[in-house]
This record gives sequence, C-alpha cells and structure tokens, in this order.
Amino acid sequence: MIQTMSFLTGLLGFASYFRYPLIGVGVIFEGPVLMVASGLLYRTGFFELTPLFIAILIGDLVGDVFWYVVGRYFADPILKKQGKFIGITPERFEKIKGLFSKYHERILIFSKLTLGLGFAVGVLTVAGMTRVSFKRYMLINFVGEFFLVSILLSIGYFFGELYLGISDNLKDLFLIILAVVVISSIYFFSRYVAKKSKELEY
Repeated sequence: MIQTMSFLTGLLGFASYFRYPLIGVGVIFEGPVLMVASGLLYRTGFFELTPLFIAILIGDLVGDVFWYVVGRYFADPILKKQGKFIGITPERFEKIKGLFSKYHERILIFSKLTLGLGFAVGVLTVAGMTRVSFKRYMLINFVGEFFLVSILLSIGYFFGELYLGISDNLKDLFLIILAVVVISSIYFFSRYVAKKSKELEY
C-alpha cells in the first residue's frame, strides 16, 4: 500500500512538472476537449496562461504538419488505387483537389475555426495532396489556431468560474457532467455534419 501511494505521488509530481509538454502532446490527439479542460484548469490555478497557450498552439500545429506530410507523400497514390472502396472515384478525387487548390485559404481558415466540421483531418491531408505551399499552409493554420485556442480556453475559463462558485460537495459531479457534455457535443456534432455531407452527395 505504501509503495502504491509513493508511486502515485511520484506520478502526480511528474505530471505536474511536465504539465505543459504533456498538454502539447495531448492536443495532437484530442485538441478541442483538452483545450476546454485546460481553460478550466488555468482558472483554478493549475496552469499559467502564456506557457499553456504556447504549448497548445505548438501541439496542434505539430498535428497539422503530420497530416500535411501524410497527404503530400502518402495519401495521393493510396486514394488513386483504393479510393473506390470509400466512394472516391478518380474523377471526384481530381475535382476535390481542383476545388481545394482554388479555395484553399478560405477552406483552411474555415476548417480551423469550426474544428473542420468533423473533417479536419481530411482537410489537412488534402492540403498536402494538392501541394499547398507549406509556409502558407502553416501561416494560415497559425492564424486560425490562435483564434481557436483563444475561444476554447475562454470557454474553459468560464466553466472554471462556475466550478469555483459551487460547493465542494458538488465539484466532482460538476466535472463529470462537464466532461460528458463536452465530449458528447463534439461527437454528435461530428456525426450530424457527416450525415448531412453524405446526404448532399446523393
């Protein structure tokens, strides 16, 4: 029992010491939920704003670089050969690339500010496939990311205010409900957008 408690204490100390790098890595895999949660934790005093903002910004941009590289060097040949199995014919594939080449600035900004409407990974990958200038790609995503992080951290900060305003007995319940609401909202919104997109195809 004592060894277990010592291990948990050490683990929590490690997580606290490396909290900013851990947040940056976590954002690569689950950005929106973690950004809101980070805003709440910032309000409760666990984070400082400047390093938190920078860690989130870098983490999300690293994810953008990854999907750009996938699109530029791997996705194109795979979709040309296997795209028919997911409903992407060569004709549709070229049409998508043509539209993206023409309107990539608007698409990238809109995608970043709206979390891609459920298709963020696809948008970022297509940017690589269409050979969008990497410098321009990163500049556009940086601008969009700056505003997105500001918005989601502000939402988390607001929830932090609510959290600090309730009694200690209800704080755990509040966090559970908040997590369920945020995750469910993102999930069902993505499902709704995906459904509407499929309907538009027919």
